[in-house]
Amino acid sequence: MSEPLHYRSTRSASHGARIDQVIAAGLAPDGGLYVPEALPQREPAAFDPNGSLADTATTLLDPFFRSSALAAELPGICHEAFDFPVPLRPLAYREGASVLELFHGPSAAFKDIGARFLAACFRRLRPEADAPLTILVATSGDTGAAVAAAFHRQPGVRVVILYPDGRVSPRQAHQLGCFGDNVQALRVAGSFDDCQRMVKAALNDKALQSAVPLSSANSISLGRLLPQMSYYAHAALSAWRKHDAPLNVIVPTGNLGNALACVWVREMGLPVGDIQLACNANATLSDYFDGDTYTPRPAIPTLANAMDVGAPSNFERLRWTFPRDYELRMQLHATSVDDDTIRATIVRHARDHGELFCPHTATAVHVLDRMGVISAPWAVVATAHPAKFDSVVEPLIGREVAVPPALAAMLERPASAAPLAASDAALKSWLRAQAETERAVAG
Repeated sequence: MSEPLHYRSTRSASHGARIDQVIAAGLAPDGGLYVPEALPQREPAAFDPNGSLADTATTLLDPFFRSSALAAELPGICHEAFDFPVPLRPLAYREGASVLELFHGPSAAFKDIGARFLAACFRRLRPEADAPLTILVATSGDTGAAVAAAFHRQPGVRVVILYPDGRVSPRQAHQLGCFGDNVQALRVAGSFDDCQRMVKAALNDKALQSAVPLSSANSISLGRLLPQMSYYAHAALSAWRKHDAPLNVIVPTGNLGNALACVWVREMGLPVGDIQLACNANATLSDYFDGDTYTPRPAIPTLANAMDVGAPSNFERLRWTFPRDYELRMQLHATSVDDDTIRATIVRHARDHGELFCPHTATAVHVLDRMGVISAPWAVVATAHPAKFDSVVEPLIGREVAVPPALAAMLERPASAAPLAASDAALKSWLRAQAETERAVAG
C-alpha cells in the first residue's frame, strides 16, 4: 500500500482527514467516530521475527501514518510509548492456553499503552501551542489514571478526568486524584455512561471548543485505539511462528475499544483466529450477539467496574467494520459473567493454581474454563493488575496482593477530586469557569 490513508466519520463519508488531524480532534465534526477509509493489509513476512513490541508497532501502524505530519516520527513514538514488557505467558495448568499481560505499565492497566502513544503524538503535534489543550477523559476506572500518568506535567496540555463517584475501586479513585499539576479529577454523581455522554457533548459544542480547545483520550480517540492493535499483532505473530496456527483470543470488554483493536488486526490479515468477548453483568453486547436487537441501556455496577458500560461507544466502529448484523454476529461471540462467577473464578484459580486475576481478567478466564480440550492456541487478555482491586481480591483469597512499584508510588501521594453533577451543562460550565479563572490569573 503506497497511497496515504484518509479518515472519515462512522456517520458520514464526506469528511476526509489525515491521521494527525484525527488525533488532534478526537471526535469527528458530526459526532461520529473516526475510522480509516479502508483497513490496510499486512503480511506476517513484513514483520521482523526478532523485533520488539515497538518494532512490531512501527511496522503495523506505518500505513496509518504514511504521508502525515507524524510519519517520520512514528518509530520514535513507538519506542517511547512501548518501553515496558507485554508478555504472552503460558498458563501452566492449561495446555495450549496463555495469558497476555497488559498491566506492566505505569498505572498497572492496559490503558497505559494507548495513553502513552497518544501523549507521545501530542508532544510532537503541539510542541509550542499558544492555547492549552484540554483533554477530556471519561473513565470507568483505568483509562483516567493511564492518561494522567502519560500526560502529567506535559506542557501545553491539561487533563480533565470524569469518573462515576463510588463506582471505581478505592485504589483506582486514588490514582485518578493523585497527580495534581495539569491533571484534574472530577467525581461525577452518576454512571460511566453519564461521564461518556458529557465528554461527547462538550467535544461536539463548537462554541465551547472556540473558548476552550478540547480533545479526547478515550477509546473514541483513534490515536488511542490504533496502538492497542500492536500487542495483538505482536502476540499473534509470536504464536504463529511457534505453533503455525492463528492465536485465538478472549478479551474482557466494556466500551469495546480493546476488543475492536483485536478485530482490526484480524481484518488486516494477521493470524488472529476466534475472538471471544467476556463481559460482566452489563449484557448489552452478549444479548446482541445472542440475536437480540442492539439495545443500549443504563449501566449497572459490578465487581469488574472498568467494564460497567451499557452503551459501548465503539459498537459504532464495529458496525462500520461489519455493516450487517448477521455478518457481525459471525465474527464474534460474547459471554456475560455475573459477580458470583467472577468471585468463584478468582478464588478457584488462586487456590488451585496460584494464579491471581483482577475481576475483569476473571471474566475472560471463566470463558476459557468453560471450553473443553483446546487444540489451537488461546490467549486470555489480562487487562489490569489484581493489586488495583485489593478490596475485591484480597478478601476472596485471604491474603494481601503484592503492589507493583509504580502503583505503590501513586498510592503514597495525596489525592483529591472535585464533585460534579451528571449533566452536560455542569461539565460545560465547569470548563468555562476554569478557562476564565486561568485567563484572569494570566492577565
